[in-house]
Amino acid sequence: MSEIAFQNNYPDELSHCYGCGRLNPDGLQLKSYWDGDETVARFRPRASHMAIPGYVYGGLLASLIDCHSTGSASAAAGRARPDEAPFRFVTASLHVDYLRPTPIDAELEIRGVIKELKEKKVVVSATVSAGGQVCAKGEVVAVRMPENMLR
Repeated sequence: MSEIAFQNNYPDELSHCYGCGRLNPDGLQLKSYWDGDETVARFRPRASHMAIPGYVYGGLLASLIDCHSTGSASAAAGRARPDEAPFRFVTASLHVDYLRPTPIDAELEIRGVIKELKEKKVVVSATVSAGGQVCAKGEVVAVRMPENMLR
């Protein structure tokens, strides 16, 4: 596994995301890494992420899939064109399927696979697992962040 999280490569002005922004003290602070040809992140839910006692709120799972996938898109684009990195991608489409209740007392593992890599678009398939069981799966279409999103 690589040592530097994808999200740590984002410039300061693009590091405030609730899910993965290193400069957002109230956010999730998700960190994603290469693990061979896949990407991986780990996250420990807090009590505030509860849906019903003992289980994670589904919106958290969607956020984890979303931020891990856009980070994976950025990293994949950087691998393809290292002379131009870092890239910042945003979500064009997010689809999540919930497969089983997700326990709140387990570390979650988020894994991503790059399904399509183009200059301005990356498609990432992701899963969220707890205790070795896949609890949710999703697909994100990530697009290169438009210039006009910068202040």
